[in-house]
Amino acid sequence: MTVKTHILWDIDGTLIRNSRDGAAVYLDAFTRVTGAPPHRLIATPHGKTEGQLLAEMLELNGHPTTMLDDVLTELDRRTQALHDTGFVREAVAGGPNALHEVARRGWSNALLTGNGPLHSRIKLLAAGYSEQDFDWQSSFFGDRSPDRHHLTALVAPALGEGIHVIVGDTPNDGLAADSAALPFIAVATGAFTVADLRDTNALLVVDDLVNGLDDVLGTIAELSTRG
Repeated sequence: MTVKTHILWDIDGTLIRNSRDGAAVYLDAFTRVTGAPPHRLIATPHGKTEGQLLAEMLELNGHPTTMLDDVLTELDRRTQALHDTGFVREAVAGGPNALHEVARRGWSNALLTGNGPLHSRIKLLAAGYSEQDFDWQSSFFGDRSPDRHHLTALVAPALGEGIHVIVGDTPNDGLAADSAALPFIAVATGAFTVADLRDTNALLVVDDLVNGLDDVLGTIAELSTRG
């Protein structure tokens, strides 16, 4: 029996480069819904889901978290508006080729991201990826998840038996993978160094998806062979 292998990619810092401009759309949505910009910001946003990040920002600035749905709806509106005016992001070096090599081996490229579905699509398109690069039905989105642990807990029940590998760039990705007993591969293309990521239980830590791609593919192949 063939074992289905899903590679669950994070987006920010893993497939696309982190950008200060990327935070502006969150602040814009928050301001439009609450009527004022946030006076206090989240100190360590990396690795948090949109649901978690925006709920914490509301609470930190004295607003009820019941406003989260309105902020998320406005976030989609602002994201679509950015796309319509030529929003551009930058893919990490080797990202498109990594997806190609994964697909060439018969494995599924899916997403496990803190972003919502629309935000994910637009970010990826803005960085030069295609919607057809990903299995959207096997992907997981964090706009309604309170944290990464909740998100990764959905994987096994939804995808069933098989090899499900998380690829991310933050220690939070690793901790969440651990909590769901999922293998984790770390790439140091985001805000954290190789040394930071080696403090996780990652099966493999690589500098990037260019020099480290063979090791990434080899590690996934070994997992797939074991079944």
